[in-house]
Amino acid sequence: MVEKDKNKLLPRSKARVLFVDMNSFFASCEQQDNYYLRERPVAVCVYTGQFGCVIAPSIEAKRFGIKTGMRLNEAMLLCKDLVPVETHPDRYRSYHIKIMDVLRTYSEHVYPKSIDEAVVDLTNYELIHKDPVLVAKAIKQDITEKVGDWLKCSIGIAPNSFLAKVASDIHKPDGLTIITPENIDDIFSKLKLTDLAGIAKNTAERLKLGGVHSPLQMRHTSAENLRAIFKSILGFHWYCRLNFIEADLDNEHDYKTMQAMRHLNKEQRASNESIHELLVALCLTLERRMVKRRIFANTLSFYFRYANGEYWDDHLNLSSPIQDGADIYTAVISRIQEFEKQTRGVVIHRGIISISLSVSRFMDHTMVQYNLFEDHSKKDHLRKVVYNLKDKFGKQKLMRAVELKEGEIIQDVIGFGSVKDLYNDEQTELIV
Repeated sequence: MVEKDKNKLLPRSKARVLFVDMNSFFASCEQQDNYYLRERPVAVCVYTGQFGCVIAPSIEAKRFGIKTGMRLNEAMLLCKDLVPVETHPDRYRSYHIKIMDVLRTYSEHVYPKSIDEAVVDLTNYELIHKDPVLVAKAIKQDITEKVGDWLKCSIGIAPNSFLAKVASDIHKPDGLTIITPENIDDIFSKLKLTDLAGIAKNTAERLKLGGVHSPLQMRHTSAENLRAIFKSILGFHWYCRLNFIEADLDNEHDYKTMQAMRHLNKEQRASNESIHELLVALCLTLERRMVKRRIFANTLSFYFRYANGEYWDDHLNLSSPIQDGADIYTAVISRIQEFEKQTRGVVIHRGIISISLSVSRFMDHTMVQYNLFEDHSKKDHLRKVVYNLKDKFGKQKLMRAVELKEGEIIQDVIGFGSVKDLYNDEQTELIV
């Protein structure tokens, strides 16, 4: 067992890991199903009011400078012919499943990274697939013929999944790039630190303060120095990623964090009541995901963004693990009230344009120790039973009181970030 663990830290010399990144996926799905939208600049939005947020511009829209997160009225100034389209999550999930089926014809080791990205590990398929470049070309052709002729992908090939991701970002759309030990320094010499997935502006500044100013310099920095710069084991993980060691697939099916996020339209911002209703829906989304995975969270984080560009964020390290949506909501509101009392500011008001909640530091349900004077085991068991019945008979056949507002059902909010939430525990069946 020790030898096996040691082998995990050995550099891979051959580029046999593919990273498949679907190009402008949501917009391409809309164009696939609606012939009129093809070759037109399309912006997929949560809602299509003037202050709606663009969550996925098409390839054509990107050429006008339209980006994810841009307000629709701003995007229209860049492209007067832009076609706004509201999201159709079920459509994107359906195409995701079909694409994964294609990838699994080439390898059993397929790891969905998000709804539009996946890793295909061909390390153990050298006798079957001798040339990974030919496999990448075949995958492109299969997606076109078996899934949709308007769906394109960029594929990166490298010795590990991180470098394959870097390669997939180099040429878009419909690109194919390979990184090997022989050409990596040449490729990295043309990149900036923020071109590496996971290196944002603040992290790049931290690296520069530590004397690392480029990806090439970062790759040739020792594990000890990187660990000192990051002040955590994360520095060692970066050393592994940049030196052909696989550091990102071992725990692919384990959650590190769960997030529920929603942009608010004009109607949702019209009253504090509607904002609170949306907040409850986000809390219930996190509850549902944790119940499905049989885990509890020890940390709760929240982020509120406002139309004037300001934001409010905070987090709680909980004294006891949490899973119940109503308890999450109570914890958030208590923190807000505490902040408002201390600062005399107001957190929830009509200026809010997006809310994000996340939970982390998970523990298995079998590890939860109940308080001696307040045993929640029956409530936790009942919550599990409720979701089992929902799966069996339909989500709207059984409702908790917290899921209702004046007789109407609070619609479920499903985030697009983590593809794990599309599947059940066996990772085979789409949850709808």
